[in-house]
Amino acid sequence: MWSLFIFATRKVAKMEVLNKKILDKAYFRESDFVLFNADCIELLQKLPENSVDLIFADPPYNLSNGGFTVHSGKRVAVNKGDWDKSQGVQNDFDFHVRWLEECRRVLKINGTIWISGTYHSIYQCGYALQLLGYKILNDIAWYKPNAAPNLSCRRFTASHETLIWAAKSDDSKFTFNYDAMKNGDFLDDFIKKPNKQMRSVWSISTPPPREKVLGKHPTQKPLKLLERIIISSTNKSDVVLDPFTGSSTTGIASVELRRKFIGIDLEKDFLDLSIKRYGAIK
Repeated sequence: MWSLFIFATRKVAKMEVLNKKILDKAYFRESDFVLFNADCIELLQKLPENSVDLIFADPPYNLSNGGFTVHSGKRVAVNKGDWDKSQGVQNDFDFHVRWLEECRRVLKINGTIWISGTYHSIYQCGYALQLLGYKILNDIAWYKPNAAPNLSCRRFTASHETLIWAAKSDDSKFTFNYDAMKNGDFLDDFIKKPNKQMRSVWSISTPPPREKVLGKHPTQKPLKLLERIIISSTNKSDVVLDPFTGSSTTGIASVELRRKFIGIDLEKDFLDLSIKRYGAIK
């Protein structure tokens, strides 16, 4: 745990959105990067209303069912852990309603939320968003050009995930950095044409090896995906929150883009990996 010692010697600044009582419970904090080892619903309930500009959420997909997939050319189980096992359709849906309800409370009036998922979870999340009064702005198809093959040869090869982008309400004057999306540098995305509007299909490869040198998370997202999301819908110094932070790709992108970050996860191993990744960019 050498990295924890180094971090402890650095100057810790206050993140204005979090009071001292909450900050004292942080698993790790330095400047504008704060991690909590907690149940996301319980922690969200302690945050002030209307305090967060953007939420990126990658909730459990509930697909750990004993099946198999391919990783690095090898057949491996899809089981990620108990946290990714379905508790039944109704219980899974109730969970999505509960955490999304708390997210809506902490979002600023003009804040937005992004949710990533596959067919195992994303439709439940979309319905929950509508029930709770969010306004769905877009759904994005994240196409993975290097997706793993389908081993059973009985279904189409899963090569995309769906992202839902939603505002807090119909009245939200949400941030959308149109010019950055139209004129930005997206040379690795063959779908995005220079100086043309950003479409709702994004071609971004899964995380390259260099993003996993410090450790691996089973559902890790590529930095390019989170960078595009954060650039599109926040401004510098905005507060970004991830209630299922994992190895904190959201946090790394936020720091690099000069945003403030709050991450929450139940798994200490993932938070320790987040701290290592954060240390590598400081």
